[in-house]
Amino acid sequence: MLRRLEDKPTWLINQLYLRAHRLLADAFAQVGSRGHHYRLLAALEQHGPTSQADLGRATGIDRSDVVEALNEMAAEGYVQRTADSSDRRRNVITMTGRGTRRLAELEPVVTQVQVSLLAPLNRAERRQFLALMRKVAGA
Repeated sequence: MLRRLEDKPTWLINQLYLRAHRLLADAFAQVGSRGHHYRLLAALEQHGPTSQADLGRATGIDRSDVVEALNEMAAEGYVQRTADSSDRRRNVITMTGRGTRRLAELEPVVTQVQVSLLAPLNRAERRQFLALMRKVAGA
């Protein structure tokens, strides 16, 4: 690592993000999924049926990526699109029973990635690390 970067939080956060992203992408690929799928299903579980635009805002996923992921998920039967009765131009996305089961299947994958990512830390360090990340993130 370059000495000028080794103490820069922005650099370290970026390196951590890249590692976390690789771990998640690889784990999801092994089960035929993507991170967007998990995030969208989690949002639907929490918020219930909602518009594509609202899903994008809730998950931080770009609108075009939301559409692409929802197309994939609809083809697999995980979500269903219906026209909004009050605004026919708007689609309402609903998670299906199959989507609920898929979210449950993906949960252990996500959990294992968390374990792998934080493996270098002991239990107390993990709690402290998570607390500090929440504080810095303003959450």
